[in-house]
Amino acid sequence: MKKYIVSFLVLISLATSLPQGSGLSIGANYIIYPSNVSQTEPFIVKHPTNKNILFATANTITFQPSFFVSEGVYTTTNGGNSWFGSDTCNGANILFHQGDPGITIDKNGVFILTRLGRQPFYGIYSHHSTDYGLNWSSQKLITRDGESLYERASIISDNNPLSPFFGRTYCTWVRLAGNFPVEFSYLDDIQQNWSNKIIVNSFNQRCSGTDIEIGLNGEVYICYAIVSSTSPFNETAIGFAKSTNGGLNWTVNNNAFEVNGITGVLPTKSNIRVNGLPRIAIDKSNSPHRGNIYIVTTQRNRFPAGNDPDIILVKSTDNGNTWSNPIRVNQDNFNNGKIQYFPAIDVDDYGGINIIYYDDRTTTSDSASVFLSRSTDGGNTWNDYKISDRNFKPIPIGGLGQGYQGDNIDLVSVENKIFPVWMDNRTGIYQIWSAPISFSPNSAAEENFSPKDFYLYQNYPNPFGRNSYSNYQSTQIFWQSPVSGHTTLKIFDVLGNEVATLVDDYKKAGKYQIDFSAISSVNGITLSSGIYFYRLQVGNFVETKKMIFIQ
Repeated sequence: MKKYIVSFLVLISLATSLPQGSGLSIGANYIIYPSNVSQTEPFIVKHPTNKNILFATANTITFQPSFFVSEGVYTTTNGGNSWFGSDTCNGANILFHQGDPGITIDKNGVFILTRLGRQPFYGIYSHHSTDYGLNWSSQKLITRDGESLYERASIISDNNPLSPFFGRTYCTWVRLAGNFPVEFSYLDDIQQNWSNKIIVNSFNQRCSGTDIEIGLNGEVYICYAIVSSTSPFNETAIGFAKSTNGGLNWTVNNNAFEVNGITGVLPTKSNIRVNGLPRIAIDKSNSPHRGNIYIVTTQRNRFPAGNDPDIILVKSTDNGNTWSNPIRVNQDNFNNGKIQYFPAIDVDDYGGINIIYYDDRTTTSDSASVFLSRSTDGGNTWNDYKISDRNFKPIPIGGLGQGYQGDNIDLVSVENKIFPVWMDNRTGIYQIWSAPISFSPNSAAEENFSPKDFYLYQNYPNPFGRNSYSNYQSTQIFWQSPVSGHTTLKIFDVLGNEVATLVDDYKKAGKYQIDFSAISSVNGITLSSGIYFYRLQVGNFVETKKMIFIQ
Protein backbone atom coordinates (compact mmCIF):
# COMPACT_ATOMS: atom_id res chain seq x y z
CA MET A 1 0.00 0.00 0.00
CA LYS A 2 1.34 3.42 -0.91
CA LYS A 3 1.94 5.81 1.96
CA TYR A 4 1.32 9.55 1.79
CA ILE A 5 2.04 12.38 4.14
CA VAL A 6 -1.06 13.66 5.87
CA SER A 7 -1.30 16.46 8.40
CA PHE A 8 -4.22 16.26 10.83
CA LEU A 9 -6.04 19.38 11.95
CA VAL A 10 -8.96 18.91 14.31
CA LEU A 11 -11.68 21.50 13.78
CA ILE A 12 -12.62 20.14 16.55
CA SER A 13 -14.76 18.08 18.80
CA LEU A 14 -13.40 20.14 21.66
CA ALA A 15 -13.10 23.87 22.17
CA THR A 16 -9.60 24.95 23.17
CA SER A 17 -8.70 28.31 24.59
CA LEU A 18 -6.03 30.33 26.29
CA PRO A 19 -7.01 30.71 29.96
CA GLN A 20 -7.21 34.21 31.38
CA GLY A 21 -3.92 35.07 33.04
CA SER A 22 -1.71 33.00 30.73
CA GLY A 23 0.64 34.88 28.44
CA LEU A 24 1.22 35.41 24.78
CA SER A 25 4.60 34.99 23.15
CA ILE A 26 5.33 38.35 21.53
CA GLY A 27 8.34 38.66 19.26
CA ALA A 28 10.44 41.62 18.16
CA ASN A 29 8.80 44.42 16.18
CA TYR A 30 9.75 44.75 12.51
CA ILE A 31 8.82 46.76 9.38
CA ILE A 32 7.21 44.44 6.86
CA TYR A 33 8.42 46.41 3.80
CA PRO A 34 10.97 49.16 4.60
CA SER A 35 10.95 52.08 2.16
CA ASN A 36 11.13 55.87 1.90
CA VAL A 37 7.39 56.07 1.13
CA SER A 38 4.87 56.91 3.86
CA GLN A 39 2.74 53.84 4.60
CA THR A 40 -0.52 54.17 6.55
CA GLU A 41 -3.92 52.48 7.06
CA PRO A 42 -2.83 48.83 6.81
CA PHE A 43 -5.03 45.80 6.25
CA ILE A 44 -3.98 42.16 6.30
CA VAL A 45 -5.73 38.94 5.15
CA LYS A 46 -4.85 35.24 5.06
CA HIS A 47 -4.90 32.69 2.26
CA PRO A 48 -7.90 30.31 2.49
CA THR A 49 -5.85 27.10 2.18
CA ASN A 50 -2.16 27.95 2.68
CA LYS A 51 -1.39 29.09 6.22
CA ASN A 52 2.00 30.49 5.18
CA ILE A 53 0.59 33.08 2.76
CA LEU A 54 -0.53 36.49 4.04
CA PHE A 55 -1.38 39.59 1.99
CA ALA A 56 -1.15 43.11 3.40
CA THR A 57 -1.79 46.54 1.99
CA ALA A 58 -1.48 50.21 2.98
CA ASN A 59 -2.17 53.70 1.78
CA THR A 60 1.15 54.81 0.31
CA ILE A 61 1.99 58.50 -0.02
CA THR A 62 4.80 59.98 -2.12
CA PHE A 63 5.69 63.68 -2.10
CA GLN A 64 8.63 63.84 -4.54
CA PRO A 65 8.89 64.46 -7.44
CA SER A 66 5.12 65.02 -7.14
CA PHE A 67 2.35 64.21 -4.68
CA PHE A 68 0.89 60.77 -5.37
CA VAL A 69 -1.26 58.32 -3.42
CA SER A 70 -1.30 54.62 -4.23
CA GLU A 71 -1.74 51.21 -2.64
CA GLY A 72 1.04 49.14 -1.14
CA VAL A 73 0.98 45.39 -1.82
CA TYR A 74 3.03 43.22 0.53
CA THR A 75 3.14 39.42 0.64
CA THR A 76 4.70 36.70 2.75
CA THR A 77 4.74 33.08 1.60
CA ASN A 78 6.66 31.77 4.63
CA GLY A 79 4.41 32.66 7.52
CA GLY A 80 5.71 36.20 8.07
CA ASN A 81 9.43 35.40 8.16
CA SER A 82 10.05 37.63 5.15
CA TRP A 83 7.97 39.89 2.91
CA PHE A 84 8.14 41.08 -0.68
CA GLY A 85 6.06 43.51 -2.73
CA SER A 86 5.80 47.13 -3.74
CA ASP A 87 4.53 50.48 -2.52
CA THR A 88 2.54 50.81 -5.75
CA CYS A 89 -0.14 48.52 -7.12
CA ASN A 90 0.91 48.30 -10.78
CA GLY A 91 -2.52 47.61 -12.26
CA ALA A 92 -3.40 50.00 -15.09
CA ASN A 93 -4.30 52.82 -15.10
CA ILE A 94 -1.65 53.76 -12.50
CA LEU A 95 -1.99 57.51 -13.09
CA PHE A 96 -5.54 57.47 -11.71
CA HIS A 97 -5.04 55.47 -8.54
CA GLN A 98 -6.16 57.26 -5.39
CA GLY A 99 -5.39 54.79 -2.59
CA ASP A 100 -7.75 53.68 0.19
CA PRO A 101 -7.23 49.98 -0.60
CA GLY A 102 -9.33 47.08 0.57
CA ILE A 103 -8.09 43.52 0.08
CA THR A 104 -9.17 39.87 0.07
CA ILE A 105 -7.98 36.49 -1.25
CA ASP A 106 -10.60 34.39 -2.99
CA LYS A 107 -11.15 30.61 -2.92
CA ASN A 108 -8.65 30.07 -5.75
CA GLY A 109 -5.90 32.04 -4.03
CA VAL A 110 -6.39 35.09 -6.25
CA PHE A 111 -5.51 38.41 -4.60
CA ILE A 112 -8.18 41.10 -5.08
CA LEU A 113 -7.64 44.78 -4.28
CA THR A 114 -10.14 47.65 -4.38
CA ARG A 115 -9.23 51.33 -4.50
CA LEU A 116 -10.58 54.80 -5.20
CA GLY A 117 -10.16 56.59 -8.52
CA ARG A 118 -8.43 59.92 -9.01
CA GLN A 119 -10.12 62.90 -10.68
CA PRO A 120 -11.70 62.84 -13.22
CA PHE A 121 -12.21 59.06 -12.85
CA TYR A 122 -14.03 59.14 -9.54
CA GLY A 123 -15.39 55.83 -8.37
CA ILE A 124 -14.30 52.50 -6.89
CA TYR A 125 -12.21 50.08 -8.94
CA SER A 126 -10.71 46.62 -8.45
CA HIS A 127 -7.60 44.78 -9.61
CA HIS A 128 -6.62 41.13 -9.20
CA SER A 129 -3.34 39.23 -9.09
CA THR A 130 -2.62 35.54 -9.71
CA ASP A 131 1.09 35.72 -8.75
CA TYR A 132 0.90 36.78 -5.10
CA GLY A 133 0.69 40.50 -5.83
CA LEU A 134 3.67 40.91 -8.14
CA ASN A 135 1.52 41.82 -11.16
CA TRP A 136 -2.01 43.18 -11.27
CA SER A 137 -4.80 43.24 -13.83
CA SER A 138 -6.12 46.42 -15.39
CA GLN A 139 -8.77 48.25 -13.42
CA LYS A 140 -12.34 46.97 -13.30
CA LEU A 141 -15.13 49.38 -12.41
CA ILE A 142 -17.17 48.56 -9.32
CA THR A 143 -19.21 51.76 -9.09
CA ARG A 144 -19.23 55.30 -10.40
CA ASP A 145 -22.01 57.84 -10.03
CA GLY A 146 -21.13 61.06 -11.82
CA GLU A 147 -18.85 63.21 -9.70
CA SER A 148 -19.73 61.47 -6.42
CA LEU A 149 -16.92 60.69 -4.01
CA TYR A 150 -16.71 57.50 -1.98
CA GLU A 151 -15.30 56.17 1.24
CA ARG A 152 -12.92 53.25 1.21
CA ALA A 153 -14.64 50.03 0.15
CA SER A 154 -14.60 47.01 2.46
CA ILE A 155 -14.18 43.69 0.66
CA ILE A 156 -14.37 40.00 1.60
CA SER A 157 -14.55 36.61 -0.15
CA ASP A 158 -16.71 33.71 0.98
CA ASN A 159 -14.12 30.92 1.24
CA ASN A 160 -16.27 28.44 3.13
CA PRO A 161 -16.72 25.33 0.93
CA LEU A 162 -19.96 24.59 2.77
CA SER A 163 -21.54 27.97 1.97
CA PRO A 164 -24.20 28.18 -0.76
CA PHE A 165 -22.30 31.23 -2.04
CA PHE A 166 -18.83 29.66 -1.90
CA GLY A 167 -16.41 31.77 -3.96
CA ARG A 168 -18.48 34.95 -4.11
CA THR A 169 -16.62 38.19 -3.32
CA TYR A 170 -18.49 41.08 -1.70
CA CYS A 171 -17.76 44.79 -1.60
CA THR A 172 -19.49 47.58 0.36
CA TRP A 173 -18.95 51.31 0.76
CA VAL A 174 -20.58 54.64 1.61
CA ARG A 175 -21.26 57.09 -1.22
CA LEU A 176 -20.41 60.63 -0.11
CA ALA A 177 -23.46 62.24 -1.66
CA GLY A 178 -27.17 62.56 -0.92
CA ASN A 179 -27.88 60.91 2.42
CA PHE A 180 -24.51 59.11 2.33
CA PRO A 181 -26.07 55.65 1.76
CA VAL A 182 -24.46 52.26 2.26
CA GLU A 183 -24.05 50.55 -1.12
CA PHE A 184 -22.96 47.08 -2.19
CA SER A 185 -21.79 44.91 -5.10
CA TYR A 186 -20.61 41.33 -5.60
CA LEU A 187 -18.50 39.25 -7.97
CA ASP A 188 -18.64 35.48 -8.59
CA ASP A 189 -15.56 35.18 -10.81
CA ILE A 190 -12.64 37.53 -11.43
CA GLN A 191 -13.25 37.29 -15.18
CA GLN A 192 -16.75 38.70 -14.76
CA ASN A 193 -17.95 42.24 -14.07
CA TRP A 194 -19.15 43.36 -10.68
CA SER A 195 -22.90 43.31 -10.17
CA ASN A 196 -24.93 46.49 -10.46
CA LYS A 197 -24.76 48.39 -7.19
CA ILE A 198 -27.37 47.59 -4.58
CA ILE A 199 -28.46 50.28 -2.11
CA VAL A 200 -28.39 48.57 1.28
CA ASN A 201 -30.03 51.24 3.41
CA SER A 202 -32.13 54.36 2.97
CA PHE A 203 -31.85 56.74 5.87
CA ASN A 204 -32.25 60.44 6.52
CA GLN A 205 -28.97 60.65 8.44
CA ARG A 206 -25.53 60.17 6.94
CA CYS A 207 -23.59 56.91 7.29
CA SER A 208 -19.88 56.22 7.50
CA GLY A 209 -17.31 53.46 7.82
CA THR A 210 -18.67 50.17 6.49
CA ASP A 211 -17.13 46.86 7.53
CA ILE A 212 -18.19 43.42 6.27
CA GLU A 213 -18.13 39.78 7.43
CA ILE A 214 -19.37 36.35 6.27
CA GLY A 215 -21.53 34.20 8.57
CA LEU A 216 -21.32 30.47 9.27
CA ASN A 217 -23.86 29.62 6.55
CA GLY A 218 -22.94 32.20 3.92
CA GLU A 219 -24.82 35.12 5.47
CA VAL A 220 -23.39 38.56 4.70
CA TYR A 221 -23.19 41.07 7.55
CA ILE A 222 -22.40 44.79 7.20
CA CYS A 223 -21.93 47.25 10.04
CA TYR A 224 -21.56 51.01 9.73
CA ALA A 225 -21.78 54.17 11.80
CA ILE A 226 -24.66 56.61 11.82
CA VAL A 227 -23.06 60.03 12.31
CA SER A 228 -24.28 63.43 13.45
CA SER A 229 -25.29 65.98 10.84
CA THR A 230 -22.79 68.63 11.95
CA SER A 231 -19.01 68.74 12.24
CA PRO A 232 -17.12 66.78 13.49
CA PHE A 233 -19.77 64.22 12.46
CA ASN A 234 -19.19 61.96 15.43
CA GLU A 235 -20.76 58.51 15.60
CA THR A 236 -24.17 58.33 17.34
CA ALA A 237 -25.29 54.77 16.52
CA ILE A 238 -24.18 51.61 14.76
CA GLY A 239 -26.22 50.30 11.84
CA PHE A 240 -26.34 46.62 10.95
CA ALA A 241 -27.51 44.92 7.76
CA LYS A 242 -27.89 41.21 7.00
CA SER A 243 -28.41 39.27 3.78
CA THR A 244 -29.15 35.55 3.59
CA ASN A 245 -29.34 35.32 -0.21
CA GLY A 246 -25.88 36.41 -1.30
CA GLY A 247 -26.47 40.15 -1.02
CA LEU A 248 -29.56 40.43 -3.21
CA ASN A 249 -31.85 41.52 -0.37
CA TRP A 250 -31.13 43.05 3.01
CA THR A 251 -32.65 43.27 6.47
CA VAL A 252 -31.50 46.60 7.87
CA ASN A 253 -31.41 48.11 11.35
CA ASN A 254 -30.07 51.66 11.19
CA ASN A 255 -29.94 51.82 14.99
CA ALA A 256 -28.73 48.42 16.18
CA PHE A 257 -27.27 50.14 19.24
CA GLU A 258 -26.32 53.66 20.26
CA VAL A 259 -22.76 54.91 20.69
CA ASN A 260 -20.89 58.11 21.40
CA GLY A 261 -17.93 58.08 19.01
CA ILE A 262 -14.73 60.10 19.05
CA THR A 263 -14.48 61.49 15.51
CA GLY A 264 -12.40 64.66 15.65
CA VAL A 265 -8.79 65.42 16.59
CA LEU A 266 -6.60 64.59 19.59
CA PRO A 267 -5.00 67.87 20.78
CA THR A 268 -2.37 66.11 22.89
CA LYS A 269 -1.19 64.13 19.89
CA SER A 270 -0.47 66.97 17.46
CA ASN A 271 -4.15 67.16 16.49
CA ILE A 272 -4.16 63.87 14.59
CA ARG A 273 -7.64 62.92 13.45
CA VAL A 274 -9.35 59.86 14.90
CA ASN A 275 -12.69 58.09 14.54
CA GLY A 276 -15.05 55.73 16.31
CA LEU A 277 -15.98 53.68 13.25
CA PRO A 278 -17.01 50.05 13.85
CA ARG A 279 -15.14 46.85 13.00
CA ILE A 280 -16.84 43.45 12.90
CA ALA A 281 -15.80 39.81 13.41
CA ILE A 282 -17.58 36.46 13.75
CA ASP A 283 -16.58 33.45 15.83
CA LYS A 284 -16.19 30.56 13.36
CA SER A 285 -14.43 28.28 15.82
CA ASN A 286 -15.94 25.20 17.40
CA SER A 287 -15.98 26.84 20.81
CA PRO A 288 -19.19 27.40 22.81
CA HIS A 289 -19.20 30.92 21.36
CA ARG A 290 -19.38 29.77 17.74
CA GLY A 291 -21.56 32.10 15.67
CA ASN A 292 -21.23 35.12 17.96
CA ILE A 293 -21.03 38.43 16.12
CA TYR A 294 -18.73 41.05 17.65
CA ILE A 295 -18.58 44.77 16.83
CA VAL A 296 -15.89 46.98 18.33
CA THR A 297 -15.81 50.79 18.44
CA THR A 298 -14.07 53.62 20.27
CA GLN A 299 -16.28 55.72 22.56
CA ARG A 300 -16.20 58.21 25.39
CA ASN A 301 -18.67 59.78 27.82
CA ARG A 302 -21.05 56.85 27.45
CA PHE A 303 -20.83 54.01 29.95
CA PRO A 304 -18.90 51.74 30.10
CA ALA A 305 -16.51 54.15 28.35
CA GLY A 306 -15.09 56.86 30.57
CA ASN A 307 -14.52 60.51 29.83
CA ASP A 308 -11.43 59.52 27.84
CA PRO A 309 -11.60 57.31 24.69
CA ASP A 310 -12.05 53.59 25.48
CA ILE A 311 -12.44 50.48 23.33
CA ILE A 312 -16.00 49.09 23.56
CA LEU A 313 -17.30 45.71 22.38
CA VAL A 314 -20.93 44.75 21.70
CA LYS A 315 -21.95 41.22 20.72
CA SER A 316 -24.92 39.33 19.32
CA THR A 317 -25.64 35.65 19.92
CA ASP A 318 -28.70 35.50 17.63
CA ASN A 319 -27.43 36.54 14.18
CA GLY A 320 -27.70 40.25 14.88
CA ASN A 321 -31.32 40.34 15.98
CA THR A 322 -30.42 41.63 19.45
CA TRP A 323 -27.25 43.05 20.96
CA SER A 324 -25.61 42.82 24.36
CA ASN A 325 -24.83 45.61 26.74
CA PRO A 326 -21.50 47.22 25.84
CA ILE A 327 -18.29 45.82 27.35
CA ARG A 328 -15.15 47.88 28.07
CA VAL A 329 -12.20 46.06 26.48
CA ASN A 330 -9.10 47.93 27.72
CA GLN A 331 -8.36 47.12 31.36
CA ASP A 332 -6.51 50.23 32.51
CA ASN A 333 -8.05 52.30 35.29
CA PHE A 334 -11.38 53.96 34.52
CA ASN A 335 -11.26 57.71 33.78
CA ASN A 336 -7.46 57.81 34.07
CA GLY A 337 -7.02 60.27 31.21
CA LYS A 338 -5.40 57.67 28.96
CA ILE A 339 -6.47 57.37 25.34
CA GLN A 340 -7.23 54.25 23.31
CA TYR A 341 -8.18 54.45 19.61
CA PHE A 342 -8.28 52.64 16.21
CA PRO A 343 -9.35 49.15 17.34
CA ALA A 344 -9.25 46.18 14.97
CA ILE A 345 -10.73 42.77 15.78
CA ASP A 346 -10.17 39.14 14.81
CA VAL A 347 -11.49 35.87 16.27
CA ASP A 348 -8.99 33.01 16.10
CA ASP A 349 -9.54 29.30 15.43
CA TYR A 350 -10.05 28.62 19.14
CA GLY A 351 -12.66 31.31 19.81
CA GLY A 352 -10.22 33.83 21.26
CA ILE A 353 -11.23 37.44 20.57
CA ASN A 354 -8.16 39.52 19.71
CA ILE A 355 -8.35 43.33 19.52
CA ILE A 356 -5.41 45.64 18.84
CA TYR A 357 -5.44 49.41 19.29
CA TYR A 358 -3.25 52.42 20.00
CA ASP A 359 -2.83 53.24 23.71
CA ASP A 360 -0.83 55.77 25.74
CA ARG A 361 -1.18 54.21 29.22
CA THR A 362 2.57 53.46 29.39
CA THR A 363 3.83 56.71 27.90
CA THR A 364 3.24 60.46 27.78
CA SER A 365 0.07 61.97 26.37
CA ASP A 366 1.83 63.09 23.16
CA SER A 367 2.87 59.54 22.33
CA ALA A 368 1.35 56.11 21.74
CA SER A 369 2.11 52.40 21.78
CA VAL A 370 0.18 49.38 20.51
CA PHE A 371 -1.77 47.02 22.80
CA LEU A 372 -3.61 43.76 22.23
CA SER A 373 -6.55 42.74 24.41
CA ARG A 374 -7.59 39.09 24.36
CA SER A 375 -10.70 37.33 25.67
CA THR A 376 -11.35 33.58 25.68
CA ASP A 377 -14.80 33.67 27.28
CA GLY A 378 -16.85 35.42 24.62
CA GLY A 379 -15.76 38.94 25.55
CA ASN A 380 -16.79 38.88 29.21
CA THR A 381 -13.25 39.26 30.60
CA TRP A 382 -10.02 40.53 29.06
CA ASN A 383 -6.24 40.48 29.39
CA ASP A 384 -4.15 43.34 27.97
CA TYR A 385 -0.69 42.97 26.40
CA LYS A 386 1.64 45.66 25.09
CA ILE A 387 2.89 44.41 21.72
CA SER A 388 4.93 47.38 20.46
CA ASP A 389 8.45 47.41 21.90
CA ARG A 390 8.84 51.18 21.52
CA ASN A 391 6.56 54.21 21.78
CA PHE A 392 6.20 56.78 19.01
CA LYS A 393 4.83 60.32 18.66
CA PRO A 394 1.91 60.51 16.19
CA ILE A 395 2.04 63.51 13.85
CA PRO A 396 -0.11 64.42 10.86
CA ILE A 397 0.98 63.73 7.28
CA GLY A 398 0.39 66.62 4.91
CA GLY A 399 -1.74 66.50 1.80
CA LEU A 400 -4.61 64.28 2.92
CA GLY A 401 -6.74 66.49 5.11
CA GLN A 402 -6.54 67.91 8.61
CA GLY A 403 -4.66 65.71 11.05
CA TYR A 404 -4.28 62.71 8.74
CA GLN A 405 -2.02 59.91 9.98
CA GLY A 406 -4.18 57.08 8.65
CA ASP A 407 -7.57 55.94 9.92
CA ASN A 408 -7.15 52.27 10.90
CA ILE A 409 -4.86 49.38 11.83
CA ASP A 410 -5.52 45.64 11.49
CA LEU A 411 -4.71 42.04 12.46
CA VAL A 412 -5.39 38.47 11.36
CA SER A 413 -4.92 35.10 13.06
CA VAL A 414 -3.74 31.82 11.54
CA GLU A 415 -4.07 28.74 13.74
CA ASN A 416 -2.32 29.74 17.01
CA LYS A 417 -0.53 32.78 15.59
CA ILE A 418 -1.64 36.41 15.46
CA PHE A 419 -0.31 38.85 12.85
CA PRO A 420 -0.93 42.54 13.74
CA VAL A 421 -0.09 45.44 11.44
CA TRP A 422 0.06 49.09 12.42
CA MET A 423 1.59 52.39 11.25
CA ASP A 424 4.45 53.75 13.34
CA ASN A 425 6.79 56.68 12.63
CA ARG A 426 9.59 55.77 15.06
CA THR A 427 12.07 55.86 12.15
CA GLY A 428 10.97 59.37 11.13
CA ILE A 429 8.48 58.19 8.51
CA TYR A 430 5.27 56.18 8.87
CA GLN A 431 5.93 52.53 8.03
CA ILE A 432 3.85 49.38 8.51
CA TRP A 433 5.09 47.45 11.54
CA SER A 434 4.27 44.02 12.88
CA ALA A 435 5.28 41.60 15.63
CA PRO A 436 4.97 37.80 15.66
CA ILE A 437 2.51 36.69 18.36
CA SER A 438 1.71 33.11 19.30
CA PHE A 439 -0.27 31.35 21.99
CA SER A 440 -0.68 27.76 23.17
CA PRO A 441 -4.25 26.40 23.32
CA ASN A 442 -4.86 24.66 26.64
CA SER A 443 -6.60 21.29 26.49
CA ALA A 444 -7.53 21.57 30.18
CA ALA A 445 -10.09 24.20 29.19
CA GLU A 446 -11.75 22.04 26.54
CA GLU A 447 -15.53 21.77 26.42
CA ASN A 448 -17.76 19.42 24.42
CA PHE A 449 -19.20 20.70 21.16
CA SER A 450 -21.12 18.12 19.13
CA PRO A 451 -23.04 18.32 15.84
CA LYS A 452 -26.49 16.74 15.41
CA ASP A 453 -25.94 14.71 12.22
CA PHE A 454 -23.36 12.70 10.31
CA TYR A 455 -21.98 14.51 7.29
CA LEU A 456 -19.05 14.01 4.93
CA TYR A 457 -18.38 17.21 3.01
CA GLN A 458 -16.88 17.62 -0.43
CA ASN A 459 -13.13 18.05 -0.27
CA TYR A 460 -11.67 21.47 -1.03
CA PRO A 461 -10.10 22.40 -3.33
CA ASN A 462 -11.45 19.92 -5.87
CA PRO A 463 -9.85 19.30 -8.29
CA PHE A 464 -6.53 19.84 -6.53
CA GLY A 465 -3.06 19.94 -8.04
CA ARG A 466 -2.43 22.23 -10.97
CA ASN A 467 -5.04 24.78 -12.00
CA SER A 468 -5.10 28.13 -13.73
CA TYR A 469 -4.38 30.06 -10.56
CA SER A 470 -1.90 28.17 -8.40
CA ASN A 471 -0.69 24.73 -7.34
CA TYR A 472 -2.50 22.97 -4.52
CA GLN A 473 -0.72 19.69 -3.82
CA SER A 474 -3.03 19.05 -0.88
CA THR A 475 -6.76 19.11 -0.30
CA GLN A 476 -8.90 19.40 2.82
CA ILE A 477 -11.55 16.86 3.85
CA PHE A 478 -14.22 17.85 6.38
CA TRP A 479 -16.66 15.65 8.30
CA GLN A 480 -18.83 15.68 11.36
CA SER A 481 -20.13 12.93 13.63
CA PRO A 482 -22.80 13.20 16.33
CA VAL A 483 -21.42 10.13 18.14
CA SER A 484 -18.07 9.00 19.48
CA GLY A 485 -16.59 5.84 18.03
CA HIS A 486 -13.89 4.18 15.97
CA THR A 487 -13.38 6.30 12.85
CA THR A 488 -11.65 5.45 9.58
CA LEU A 489 -11.03 7.72 6.59
CA LYS A 490 -9.37 6.07 3.60
CA ILE A 491 -8.43 6.98 0.03
CA PHE A 492 -9.08 4.56 -2.88
CA ASP A 493 -8.27 4.65 -6.59
CA VAL A 494 -10.83 3.92 -9.33
CA LEU A 495 -10.02 0.19 -9.16
CA GLY A 496 -10.89 0.07 -5.49
CA ASN A 497 -7.29 -0.20 -4.29
CA GLU A 498 -6.59 1.51 -0.98
CA VAL A 499 -3.87 4.13 -1.48
CA ALA A 500 -3.84 5.87 1.92
CA THR A 501 -5.35 5.63 5.38
CA LEU A 502 -5.83 9.09 6.83
CA VAL A 503 -7.65 8.19 10.06
CA ASP A 504 -7.90 4.88 11.92
CA ASP A 505 -8.63 5.77 15.53
CA TYR A 506 -11.27 6.42 18.17
CA LYS A 507 -12.71 9.94 17.81
CA LYS A 508 -15.11 11.84 19.99
CA ALA A 509 -18.27 13.35 18.53
CA GLY A 510 -17.48 16.58 16.74
CA LYS A 511 -16.37 18.34 13.58
CA TYR A 512 -13.06 17.51 11.96
CA GLN A 513 -10.78 18.55 9.13
CA ILE A 514 -7.81 16.74 7.64
CA ASP A 515 -5.26 17.82 5.03
CA PHE A 516 -4.36 15.13 2.48
CA SER A 517 -1.09 15.73 0.65
CA ALA A 518 -0.52 14.13 -2.74
CA ILE A 519 3.25 14.40 -2.38
CA SER A 520 5.27 12.39 0.14
CA SER A 521 8.28 14.16 1.56
CA VAL A 522 9.45 10.86 3.03
CA ASN A 523 9.68 8.49 0.06
CA GLY A 524 9.19 10.83 -2.90
CA ILE A 525 6.04 9.10 -4.18
CA THR A 526 3.56 11.35 -5.98
CA LEU A 527 -0.10 10.64 -6.54
CA SER A 528 -0.86 10.06 -10.23
CA SER A 529 -3.40 12.27 -11.95
CA GLY A 530 -6.89 10.85 -11.89
CA ILE A 531 -10.08 10.22 -9.97
CA TYR A 532 -9.95 9.03 -6.36
CA PHE A 533 -12.50 8.30 -3.67
CA TYR A 534 -12.42 9.02 0.05
CA ARG A 535 -14.56 6.93 2.40
CA LEU A 536 -15.56 7.78 5.97
CA GLN A 537 -16.79 5.11 8.38
CA VAL A 538 -17.98 5.80 11.94
CA GLY A 539 -19.68 2.74 13.42
CA ASN A 540 -22.41 1.76 10.95
CA PHE A 541 -22.27 5.10 9.12
CA VAL A 542 -20.40 4.88 5.80
CA GLU A 543 -20.19 7.53 3.07
CA THR A 544 -17.93 7.93 0.02
CA LYS A 545 -17.18 10.97 -2.14
CA LYS A 546 -15.13 11.54 -5.29
CA MET A 547 -12.12 13.83 -5.69
CA ILE A 548 -9.80 14.63 -8.61
CA PHE A 549 -6.04 15.15 -8.57
CA ILE A 550 -4.30 16.87 -11.51
CA GLN A 551 -0.52 16.75 -11.60
